[in-house]
Amino acid sequence: MTISKRLSLSLHLKTAHYHLVAARVLFVCLSTSLWPSVSHASTSPDKIWSEIESRGRNQDVYFHAWGGDPQINMYILWVAEQVKQRYSINLHQVKLTNTSEAVSRVLSERSAGNHHNGQVDMVWINGENFASMAQHQLLTPNWVSQLPNFSLTNPEHNPAMTRDFGVPTQGMEAPWGQASLSFYYNSTATTVPPLTLLQLLDWSQDHPGRFTYPKPPDFLAMSFLKYALIMLNDAQPTAIKERLYQPASPQSEALLLPVLWQFLDELHPSLWRKGQHFVSSGMTLRRLVGDGELNLAFTFSAAEIPAAIARFDLPSSTRSYKMQDGSLSNIHFVAIPYNAAHIDSAKLVINFLLSPEAQAKKQHIEVWGDSTVLDRSLLTLTQQTLFSTQTAKQDNKQTIPDAAATSMAHYVASPALSEPHPSWTQIIAQQWLSRYGVKP
Repeated sequence: MTISKRLSLSLHLKTAHYHLVAARVLFVCLSTSLWPSVSHASTSPDKIWSEIESRGRNQDVYFHAWGGDPQINMYILWVAEQVKQRYSINLHQVKLTNTSEAVSRVLSERSAGNHHNGQVDMVWINGENFASMAQHQLLTPNWVSQLPNFSLTNPEHNPAMTRDFGVPTQGMEAPWGQASLSFYYNSTATTVPPLTLLQLLDWSQDHPGRFTYPKPPDFLAMSFLKYALIMLNDAQPTAIKERLYQPASPQSEALLLPVLWQFLDELHPSLWRKGQHFVSSGMTLRRLVGDGELNLAFTFSAAEIPAAIARFDLPSSTRSYKMQDGSLSNIHFVAIPYNAAHIDSAKLVINFLLSPEAQAKKQHIEVWGDSTVLDRSLLTLTQQTLFSTQTAKQDNKQTIPDAAATSMAHYVASPALSEPHPSWTQIIAQQWLSRYGVKP
């Protein structure tokens, strides 16, 4: 019996929300020899921030961030213009292909005894990379509450703002945005797209060569594999499913991973190039859809699709949607390494990233489409109007073609699936490469 038949009774069209289990994570004690201890017990928050502003002006700030999306890069350029005007800060984006590059740099600097003049002032981060940097004491702790705009995330009533893949952030990173896994397809080639993981398997087998996913450890690849892992284990007893949100162990791997490999064994022969070759990134997926080689793909930024249509990178017949059985969702953050050369300047930049102006601009689909982390109920009416799509279009003096706007109208109800514990990412990637590793 195939996995599709064996699991279809428990996995089709699921809409119940998952009760997420907070992971228990043991952090290594914070080292006071690396992190300076400054007491502000008798100083008001306004006074502290005023001093940060004074020290942080007129500096260069090096923001290490993934550089694979032109829209995001353009948004960071806009941020650079804003902080230049406000603080005379020169913000430089150091474009990464993988966040682990920044982690390795900071770790190397610490090994070399460089504890105060690091080259990474800010890093765009979440998940496994955050857990690794926190464990190795590579991040500045307890600074986020100093940011005036952090309160607009309403952290006391929104615990997601202080947890990264279930791991407490302990003031080491500030939330920047949130997104979820979305699929898109060419509606002229596919009139009825798959709405669940098992429907995806059937669809791929009925349309051989028209779907694929990137090669791990690419972020988008791992997002797809984690989505599959969650859904394929949905029929498991709760006590077993909860292990996904705890540190991986040989026992939990044996319980949870076999069904993923069985699913992929069935899926791969029907993939693009018969699963013998995997693309390197989500951008390549999008190009293949634009060229007509693929009819179905996915992204972690839904607004990427109408923007690509507006640039004529995708046909106007492209439609985007979320799977009915669930959408992997997470919040991404910005952190400051413990040895950053311009810590106060980085705080000024990150506080601006959390401003209603910056968050509203980032959320508009023609700019980035990344959902805000702010609690809009805490904003003034004037600030709330910044999130109006029409206002953004007028401010930017541009519009989105009707076909692109239509592409966003094909969403269905989709339960949010929380990211598994960060330890699962490396385990899945390693075992995938040992089973299916091929040339990129």
